[in-house]
This record gives sequence, structure tokens and C-alpha cells, in this order.
Amino acid sequence: VKDFNYSYNDPMHQDYFSHQAYNEYPVVGVNWPQANAFCNWRTKKKNDWISRKKKPGPRQPHFRLPSEAEWEFAARGGYEFAKYPWGGPYTFSDRGCFLANFKPQRGDYALDGALYTMEGKSYNPNGYGLYNMAGNVSEWTNTAYNPTSYYMESTMNPNVEDQKNNRKVIRGGSWKDVAYFLEVSTRDFEYGDTARSYIGFRTVQDYLGKPVK
Repeated sequence: VKDFNYSYNDPMHQDYFSHQAYNEYPVVGVNWPQANAFCNWRTKKKNDWISRKKKPGPRQPHFRLPSEAEWEFAARGGYEFAKYPWGGPYTFSDRGCFLANFKPQRGDYALDGALYTMEGKSYNPNGYGLYNMAGNVSEWTNTAYNPTSYYMESTMNPNVEDQKNNRKVIRGGSWKDVAYFLEVSTRDFEYGDTARSYIGFRTVQDYLGKPVK
């Protein structure tokens, strides 16, 4: 990851991917194909374990990146008209404490207590129990970016994607972004073959249904 060259002598930069002190920090520096490769690896790992421990069911777990719509639904945490995942219109609490890791003002990355990323549970989760749906790191989605996609989305199969479009939607905002990018409705994109120190990802699993009794 070379987008922040000035940090190359920083111990955090040198140890981020190897030192146990960063085990609970978000993974960054992963491009879109690499994030998908991890999803495939996790799927195989889970299904191999199921095959060894018990008889596989008719449907097996499958991990993947969330679609943009899935990500936004999860980020809202049950607050349909909320501006931020925590449900309120502000980025700080009634006690004046920041509610996410972001850039509160121009040129100041550390006012919220972190210069770069923070541990995943540094702030409270949203209504669905999900941490860092705003701030810390932006997240890859499985959706190709189109400025008009919200209006032209297929209602029959919203998972159909333009495979030739290398611009992938990222959501959530990061430690380097201002509050606007933390809003649950704000859209942004990055090229899929690009790895950044402020972009990570989370996986989702397809619903397998309830066991038949």
C-alpha cells in the first residue's frame, strides 16, 4: 500500500499485518479481487469443516462481499431514515464524544483519538450489533459503480452486475474521510485493482433457511 508514503517509518505501518497488537484492527491494503479470493477461501474452509464434522445439508454456506443494497440495509441498523448507523443526526454524543473514527475537521486526523485505524470495537455497534458501519475503513461491496444505478437497478434480479466495470462501490467512509462519507446513503467508488490503506471489507453469508422439523 503506497498511498501514504510518509508513514513508511511508522511502527504501525511496519507491523500492521504481522504483530498481534493489531489482531482486532480491520484488514486494509486489499484490492477487490483479493477480497473475493478471501471469501472463496472462507467458503471452502467452512464447508471442509462441515464435511469432516457432520453430514452436509442440501445447502452449504457461501461467503461473499455484500451488495451495495445489502450493505446499506445492514448499516442502517433498523433506523430507516437515519443519517448515520447509530440513528442520530450528529457524529458525536450528547457528552461530546465522537461516535466513529473519521476526520472531524480539515487536516486533523487525530482529534477523534486515532491517527489511522482503530480496533474494531472501539465504538458502539449499531442496532443490528454491527461495528464500524461508519468510519475506521471504507468497505468493498460486490456492486459495480454506476452513478444512476439506484434508479436503473433491475427489480427482477438486482444482483446482475456489469462484469467489465472495474469501478466498485465502497461504503462507510474511513479514518481519512470527513463526516459526509460516513452517512449511510453516501456512495463512493474505487477501482477494483487498487489497494488502499483506508479500504477494507467484511463478508456476508447467504441465508440457508431453517431446518425442517
